[in-house]
Amino acid sequence: MYDHKKNQVLYSTMPKKVVQGFFKKNNFTDQNKTLWKYGNDKFVTSTILIYPPERGLELILLTPLSDLETVRHNFFRSLLVVFIIGAFVAVLLSYLLTNMLVTPLSRLKSQLKKIEKRQFDNIERVKATGEIKEVEQSVYDMASELQRYIKSQQTFFQNASHELKTPLMTIQGYAEGIRDHIFEEEDSDKGLEVIINEVNRLKKIINEMILLAKLDSEQAVYQPERVDVSLLIDKVVARTVPIASEKGIEICKEIEPNIVLFVDEGKMLQALLNITVNAIRYSTNVVKITVHKYSEVTVMTIEDDGNGIPKDLLPHIFHRFVKGKSGETGLGLAISRAIIEQSKEEIMVPTSEELGGAKFVVSIPNSV
Repeated sequence: MYDHKKNQVLYSTMPKKVVQGFFKKNNFTDQNKTLWKYGNDKFVTSTILIYPPERGLELILLTPLSDLETVRHNFFRSLLVVFIIGAFVAVLLSYLLTNMLVTPLSRLKSQLKKIEKRQFDNIERVKATGEIKEVEQSVYDMASELQRYIKSQQTFFQNASHELKTPLMTIQGYAEGIRDHIFEEEDSDKGLEVIINEVNRLKKIINEMILLAKLDSEQAVYQPERVDVSLLIDKVVARTVPIASEKGIEICKEIEPNIVLFVDEGKMLQALLNITVNAIRYSTNVVKITVHKYSEVTVMTIEDDGNGIPKDLLPHIFHRFVKGKSGETGLGLAISRAIIEQSKEEIMVPTSEELGGAKFVVSIPNSV
């Protein structure tokens, strides 16, 4: 505590000889001097005026410069340690993020390049976590689906060319024979009849192929409306009774009343007709059609008492040109599945426990 008017130190925490040394150097009277020296020691000063200023009292604070240097060194040392730790953490995080994000994405990109080049057999799984894992799974599923689709298309074109080639060769053979007068008059008439039958078969195959193509590519082909299920099943039975009667097959139906669904009536009729005709073709005595309504879906079941579907054929039953011994074009069930899937419906083929033959189950969401 320094009295400026009396030029006297009233109180000090420092030794007297140090205070006297400051007096000798006129440190107290020099207001602009902020660094005081005593021997080898240096002090940084700061002055606080005591209120009221007229009293001339000042509080002079002295801080050893060595202490400030120590604080500064400690600060820089701590800053350096923090910087080193921060750099280490940053490197560690970048390494982890690279392994978690960049590396999986880079590998995923290379797998997408393989998909682009249709190298499906060379696709490799990428180790990842979180959302990238979900993306990786979606890419893998997409590759599997693309591979299956391309193979199905190749099989389709191979089967289509075979199915079209056979009747065309038959037509060509008979036509050339008739042109060159190889056949007798009676054989020529039979040849013409065969040509007409094969042309009709070709027309049926082509029409069904066109319908399948439209169902796969044109959403507008499927136009749903409110349909009474009882009337729909009656139309199915009315159109299949002649075929069933010819084979001595009984068609039974069990339908809950007052069921209305939102479907394309014409397309759904065709789908159910294809399944029912297929059931009649392989049935022994009876074909049963049942319709039951549940809380969210209506389930249609068409089953027969035949020998059922062979196990080796079951996984491919809805593929194009896949048919049993008595099949015709091999497109009927493929069309049925395409129609049913248009309205997000579902078709399954469990074994018929009641009749023992094939069983087709169609689940349709109830109308709102």
